Amino acid sequence: MGKIVRYIMTDGSAFIIATDSTDVVSEMEQIHKTSATVTAALGRLTTAASMMGDMLKGDDDSVTVRINGGGPAGDLIAVSDSDGNPRAYVQNPVVEIPLNAKGKLDVRAAVGTDGQLYVIKDMGMREPYIGQTPIISGEIAEDITNYFATSEQTPSVCALGVLVNPDLSVKHAGGYIIQLLPGCDESVIDIIERNIAEIPSVTEMLEQGMSADEIAKKAMQGIEIEKLDECVTSYKCNCSKQRVENALLSTGIDNLNDMAASDEDTEVECHFCNKKYVFTPEDIKSLIKSATK
Repeated sequence: MGKIVRYIMTDGSAFIIATDSTDVVSEMEQIHKTSATVTAALGRLTTAASMMGDMLKGDDDSVTVRINGGGPAGDLIAVSDSDGNPRAYVQNPVVEIPLNAKGKLDVRAAVGTDGQLYVIKDMGMREPYIGQTPIISGEIAEDITNYFATSEQTPSVCALGVLVNPDLSVKHAGGYIIQLLPGCDESVIDIIERNIAEIPSVTEMLEQGMSADEIAKKAMQGIEIEKLDECVTSYKCNCSKQRVENALLSTGIDNLNDMAASDEDTEVECHFCNKKYVFTPEDIKSLIKSATK
């Protein structure tokens, strides 16, 4: 299980959310069998989506974060409910590229920098909120920071990290987002900027055994904060046979008639969890019958 914690300054002028998403990203890697660099890229996006989902207010709200920078990994998508439970998909799960100049996994090269970051928030309104910003780094965290500043006009800092073991399993994953709220004093901004410049990376702090709470306090040290809440998170797909049936119906009756006339079963696989749903020709006929009543 992962963990998300939220803290706010006592005067309400700054906010931080932090997470240890190691177990969540591990589940993602096991489902999609991603290569090391893709694990780092999709793990960062999944961690960001989890925190952004937890920041939503409605019980049925959800957020989708999608990035495609033209790199070999293709589309990367992460979706989270308002409890911070994410699911994710990547177009090309295995991408083998050299380490970058710093000797680290080259997420930027896998993701690419020629494209857009999309954030879609479904908050029960007639139309979902859709924001998009150009990719500025392909490293995910900087792109999330830019999204908040540009699309939501909220000065923010986002830090994300995924550490992959030699056997491709996930050793550590986590992140935090700091947001400055209206009325934040310049002195507070100076302290936060100094903290961010001096503290270790997210994976280094997790490697040192620090919890999500300790990471949040480290990033906000020198500032009086109080804890808002915490929650346990997990990789959670909401696919179901009913949802797949609705998807099949959306393809049209003519297409369903073709499936029913075939001697072969129709197999539909969920992109997020790889679960397979099998429909026999008789199942398709029943679906057509229910749709045409």
